[in-house]
Amino acid sequence: MKQLKGKVAAITGAGSGIGQALAVQLAQAGCDLALSDVNQVGLQDTVRQVSSTGVRVHAQPLDVANRDAVYAWADTVVATLGKVNLIFNNAGVALTETIEAMSYGDFEWLMNINFWGVVHGTKAFLPHLKASGEGHVVNVSSVFGIIGVPTQSAYNAAKFAVRGFTESLREEMAIEGYPIKVTCVHPGGIKTNIVRSGRMGEDVGKYGPNTKQGAIKAFDAMARTSPEEAARVILGGVRRNKPRVLIGLDARIIDSVQRLLPTGYQDLLIWSTKRNQR
Repeated sequence: MKQLKGKVAAITGAGSGIGQALAVQLAQAGCDLALSDVNQVGLQDTVRQVSSTGVRVHAQPLDVANRDAVYAWADTVVATLGKVNLIFNNAGVALTETIEAMSYGDFEWLMNINFWGVVHGTKAFLPHLKASGEGHVVNVSSVFGIIGVPTQSAYNAAKFAVRGFTESLREEMAIEGYPIKVTCVHPGGIKTNIVRSGRMGEDVGKYGPNTKQGAIKAFDAMARTSPEEAARVILGGVRRNKPRVLIGLDARIIDSVQRLLPTGYQDLLIWSTKRNQR
């Protein structure tokens, strides 16, 4: 999909971070927008930022964990904007906790958004993408969909699942000959609010920062890529129909290490964590 002008793009998690940056850059390219987020304040801020571009914008609050609400949103988008060509399943949350201490409630909260939200968005929009004659599904996984990390088991589980789900979808669309392309995105550290708005257990200090503020500080120091740069790379991947998009030098390094040391990277993480403990 080299030409975005005149297309219609739906974005979840559009109230901040990568989702907001995608909305701005798509609008600048002449793409009409359907925006959603649970954060109504952030959502309206995104609407304000794209309002001067002249594209049509439909925005509504949405919890991607709610299957019926996502399907209703997809139908509303088509009824309002006439069609939909792209769905960016971008909404996500964070949870830092050990497997032993993690509650099922927290685990289900994250999976319902980070994995099931992607499934809901994909399945709800697929018929509309087919009907448009030219569609693209963009599902946001993570660099943690490539490697496993201590205290990130729930996030890893969701993002590994998104990766497998998306790669299978790409294969099926090609085999069936549908006019739908599929891309899986693996961001590294992006300067977003995901840690600030995430959940953190009380017994994770031996693995890293033992306070939410400490975790935020560590994430801010590590996250080198801006949401705007991330959005630019994602849209470049869409235009080139790339099956996988890695965002940031850290993501490219981690991907290379995993390829070189498919299981050995785990020993490096264990050694590094124990060294930091000492």
